[in-house]
Amino acid sequence: MNGLTEALLVIVPLLSNVFIWKVKYSSLASSVLTLTLSLISYFDLPVFTPTLYVTRFTWYFLVMVASVYFSSTVYSVIYERVDKLRERNYFYFMNMFSASMFFTLIVNNLGLMWVGLEATTISSVLLVTHEGTQEALEAGWRYVIIVSTGITFAFISLILLYFGLHTLQISSILYPHASPLFALASVIALMGFGTKAGLFPVNTWLPDAHSEAPPAVSAMFSGVLLPVAVYILHLIYVIAPLQSVYSWTATISVLVASLMMAGQRYYKRMFAYSTIENMGVAILGISTSSTMGIAILLVSHAFAKAGAFYASGAIMRTVGSKQINEYGLISSPMTSAGLLMSSLAVTGAPPFANFFGEFLILYNVLGSHMVAQFFVTLLSLALAFISVNYHVSRMIFKGNWKGQEGKSLSVLALMTALVPLTIGIYLLVGGLP
Repeated sequence: MNGLTEALLVIVPLLSNVFIWKVKYSSLASSVLTLTLSLISYFDLPVFTPTLYVTRFTWYFLVMVASVYFSSTVYSVIYERVDKLRERNYFYFMNMFSASMFFTLIVNNLGLMWVGLEATTISSVLLVTHEGTQEALEAGWRYVIIVSTGITFAFISLILLYFGLHTLQISSILYPHASPLFALASVIALMGFGTKAGLFPVNTWLPDAHSEAPPAVSAMFSGVLLPVAVYILHLIYVIAPLQSVYSWTATISVLVASLMMAGQRYYKRMFAYSTIENMGVAILGISTSSTMGIAILLVSHAFAKAGAFYASGAIMRTVGSKQINEYGLISSPMTSAGLLMSSLAVTGAPPFANFFGEFLILYNVLGSHMVAQFFVTLLSLALAFISVNYHVSRMIFKGNWKGQEGKSLSVLALMTALVPLTIGIYLLVGGLP
């Protein structure tokens, strides 16, 4: 049974596409089954075979992908109002997207991880362009060009690693290697895989793709696709650690994203920059080997950001606009509650779990004597907190809009946003690991 549960995580979403005429319902069944399998796989850990490499740290990412896949499928069943052909294509590629991420996480080879990450690009670009508008097509085109360029650099980094190690099997090479060749490979990997992780300056595709993609797709992008790329960078860093390069790249990403959030006029773009900020903090955690801080931050962020984009979809369906404005959403209690809770979570307000993840990472940063990175990141996080919650407060508490709110979408957004709060309270009561 060793590895069968993990392999099924890839197989089940692909099998659901066999039922193409009823793919909406087979996708729903697939998402429930993969979530169950991801939880059960905990009892199968660790899995080390010639083809699979799954640790407890990997398990957190598997649960992330499965959870957001499930909630996004449920959300899409409610949200999508398109013709049958577009509906089939949408769920078909969502299943492909999820299977690609599962494959990337469990395979015991960096080269095959690269293949899996490239497969996520192919399947997800068709989800970005799902709306069929000119803006969506342009966003999809930019996404393909920029990410494909980054993935090319990632491929070069793997060639360098293979040249020095003569294998890309993770279980055989996952320990520090000190040489100029591996240092060069690590820098190129940071630029290449960092494109998919949303790191500055190779993240220009991200705000456009998020603003034009359907809400559930944005949730999967921010919540789980970018963390999958972060996971690969974690493995690369173990092989070729470059603390200064990784920590400063992460710090600058957090700073730039925080500055961009302050002047945003569109709420989905604002949440996209918030994702860049959170991924930057996670990379900072990689530079200090703060694996538990990374796990807590990314798991909490996955649910919180999914809730934020689900709430964004409810707002768009309700008020018909993507702009940050004084809507008076307080008259729509479920929508406003989901938006407020998810905004507080993604900005690291206590007692949401994001706060504890950021705390552990920054604690290790200070313990590693990276004082400059610590203070720049801390001030950037404070700016992000003020900016996001100021804009969200305007949308909720100012204005006098009256209208019908989509209860089902809003309830799902609120339920998803409550998960980081539940995790945070558990950590508060049980004590930080």
